[in-house]
Amino acid sequence: MKITALTTYLVAPRWCFLKIETDEGITGWGEPVVEGRAHTVAAAVDELADYLIGKDPMSIEAHWQVLTKGGFYRGGPILSSAVAGIDQALWDITGKALGVPVWQLLGGAVRDRIRVYSWIGGDRPDDVAEAALERKAQGFTAIKMNGSAELEPIDTPRATREIVDRVAAVRAATGDEFDIAVDFHGRLSIPMARRVLPLLEPYLPFFVEEPLVPECSAQIGEITRATSIPIATGERLYSRWDFNAVLDQGIAVVQPDLSHAGGISEVRRIAALAEGRDVALAPHCPLGPIALAASLQVGFATPNLLIQEQSLGIHYNTGSDLLDYLLDPAVFAYRDGYVELLRAPGLGIEIDEQAVARAAVQGHRWRNPIWYRKDGSFAEW
Repeated sequence: MKITALTTYLVAPRWCFLKIETDEGITGWGEPVVEGRAHTVAAAVDELADYLIGKDPMSIEAHWQVLTKGGFYRGGPILSSAVAGIDQALWDITGKALGVPVWQLLGGAVRDRIRVYSWIGGDRPDDVAEAALERKAQGFTAIKMNGSAELEPIDTPRATREIVDRVAAVRAATGDEFDIAVDFHGRLSIPMARRVLPLLEPYLPFFVEEPLVPECSAQIGEITRATSIPIATGERLYSRWDFNAVLDQGIAVVQPDLSHAGGISEVRRIAALAEGRDVALAPHCPLGPIALAASLQVGFATPNLLIQEQSLGIHYNTGSDLLDYLLDPAVFAYRDGYVELLRAPGLGIEIDEQAVARAAVQGHRWRNPIWYRKDGSFAEW
């Protein structure tokens, strides 16, 4: 079997899909994207296609090594995301060719279902308690919320209390049989984290995500030592080598993204590294159905999986949502906050190619907001 074509599709709301075709009629799908830089990643896929055309799609590891290292300049979000989408599609082809789901190729399932969490609100939610109760009524047992809007390096007591009050409101509304993850998107400085996190401790967050920007990953131990709250990070780390800087810093959860961190091949290695440090895996995935399917395939075969993020109803999904490009949306039918084992070959989903082609005609140019502080200086979004 030989690869004959790679085609990328930019589809709403902010995704990039990849179709890899073969001379035996087996097609694989991947999701190579950096949110806000989808065109750039698609161009990288096009460049990597020069190597892949005519190759055996089932030589996944050999291709991963060449694609990540063969160009001399290595790493970074664009290259690793392009490789991630290609890697997903190659695993999809291999599973379909052999008639088994990818989790079977990874050693078999270690669980029958995976717990998932949902998002509430936007960056400035008006009523987070009500939104959390809506998710609870839908059967979810965990949510994630943004911890704050833009912050000063050392912000006011009022800004600090607003963060705490919002988490407190969700806890009061949902009770103690419900988990609350708090995402800071790297908006906290080290001193601000030391101020905020101890005040959140009485509300027992599931975890606090990305308190610091990834450039400060080597200093995250200063945060983990300052609080009893489990600390999660990794959505902007792209390889096992990137994760080495944080795995010995006392973090509780790693969050590699299957569309950013080298795909299925690399994330399973990151998960194994984390397991050796008693760190759990919770793949980052505010993306589309292919990225979610790839994440679940790894999760079903990974002993130290904690929970899976998914984007159904997330505030970024305007115009299209998670299920819009699937022939059978029931594959992601959540029950009691869980998704059942995916049993179909490959990634376990069927992409609606006609819907993808129609959406790609319009495409998208999604960009994340640019935030500024009161003095006009740049603030982390």
